[in-house]
Amino acid sequence: MAKAKWPIHGEITGPIVMIGFGSIGRGTLPLIERHFKFDKSRMVVIDPRDDDKALLDERGIRFIKEAVTRKNHKKLLGDLLTEGDGQGFCVNLSVDTSSLDIMKLCRKLGVLYIDTVVEPWLGFYFDSRADNASRTNYALRETVREEKRKNPGGTTAVSCCGANPGMVSWFVKQALVNLAADMKLDIKTPAPTDRDGWARMMKKLGVKGVHIAERDTQRTKQPKPFNTFWNTWSVEGFVSEGLQPAELGWGTHEKWMPKNARKQKKGSKAAIFLEQPGANTRVRTWCPTPGAQYGFLVTHNESISIADYFTVRDKKGKVTYRPTCHYAYHPCNDAVLSLHEMFGDAGKAQPVFHVLDENELVDGIDELGVLLYGHKKNAYWYGSQLSVEETRQIAPYQNATGLQVTSAVLAGMVWALENPESGIVETDEMDFERCLEVQMPYLGPVRGYYSDWTPLEGRPGLFPEDIDKSDPWQFRNILVR
Repeated sequence: MAKAKWPIHGEITGPIVMIGFGSIGRGTLPLIERHFKFDKSRMVVIDPRDDDKALLDERGIRFIKEAVTRKNHKKLLGDLLTEGDGQGFCVNLSVDTSSLDIMKLCRKLGVLYIDTVVEPWLGFYFDSRADNASRTNYALRETVREEKRKNPGGTTAVSCCGANPGMVSWFVKQALVNLAADMKLDIKTPAPTDRDGWARMMKKLGVKGVHIAERDTQRTKQPKPFNTFWNTWSVEGFVSEGLQPAELGWGTHEKWMPKNARKQKKGSKAAIFLEQPGANTRVRTWCPTPGAQYGFLVTHNESISIADYFTVRDKKGKVTYRPTCHYAYHPCNDAVLSLHEMFGDAGKAQPVFHVLDENELVDGIDELGVLLYGHKKNAYWYGSQLSVEETRQIAPYQNATGLQVTSAVLAGMVWALENPESGIVETDEMDFERCLEVQMPYLGPVRGYYSDWTPLEGRPGLFPEDIDKSDPWQFRNILVR
């Protein structure tokens, strides 16, 4: 691995408690070591599995083999986070733990907090008694937004700060700045300074929607065995979100809605969901390397938060502009095959879950960016094209997918340290320029590409289709039916 002079971004004066030590926890650890001053004797990692305990043992970092639960979290975390002097930091990279409950505890204790997803307690995703509206990310996000409304300000808690959700919200803003410059849009400042300014800028540019357009081309040295689920990041996380309803921010330009689409009845009402699983729902999208491709419409927090953040309302509160926003994810080939096997067996997950590490991958990139579409230049993709080869050179214990997540966690931690009294924030509400400044050294090539592709290209081919030729960027043309 190449030696480099890495900047120290700040000091964590109190305990560091990392919840979860899976693929993302392993990758985040060396970034914390590189970029922060902290007392290693005051760091502890909690996980119900000890597969990678050796990495902690060789560093002298304390490990607790235990699951954080609804019953034990206040006592377990409270004791650890308040031990000694200084301000502690809780880095929640786990599954099956309530982000909201842990966040509330941390803020009560005056402890900084960060996570990569609004995660519920064990059992939420597969509760057969719950209706689909309550199983959505919209519903999960609303619990955090309600807590923010009830208890504004206070100790900083960064919600949903991974690659996506997280980094992609910063990419949207940078893409808008680039698009405005290329379109010679008359703006008074280089970038808006508040939410309303950003939303009006997107509207003025004529952006109809945003795809979180991703293509993972990382390839394994050996073929995937039958009856296993292989992925380049948490299989538990992917299966859980993949079996939630397909979900998307719903734009004001849309003229058609699928028959199985459902609106939300409370909150911002910025999103809809479909009565079908996201990882079994395909959409048409575009990425620079493959060009046109199918992606899975897997629910993600950013699909809702971006649509909500860029909403324009009139003086009476009526929505006058909102972009459509959703994930369009083509995972690595082994993950696609794993999904086919799982849904072929009525959604029953395979008995063996496996995250592919950097030593099992022969080559490939994770091309993750945002596709802003419907404006006068048609479509603009902006994002990271990080390869597994470059990842091996700049950071240990992870593949390209992992590094896009862990470097965003790093950026979010830096921002929290620099803004310790900002209350509960989503990545849309953070300083995108500062966060990208911290993260850029880990993202490989970060570039923008214009494309003349639309979802109507080559259609209707040999068979009749129900399409809307008057507007290529209608969801009617994007959804694969």
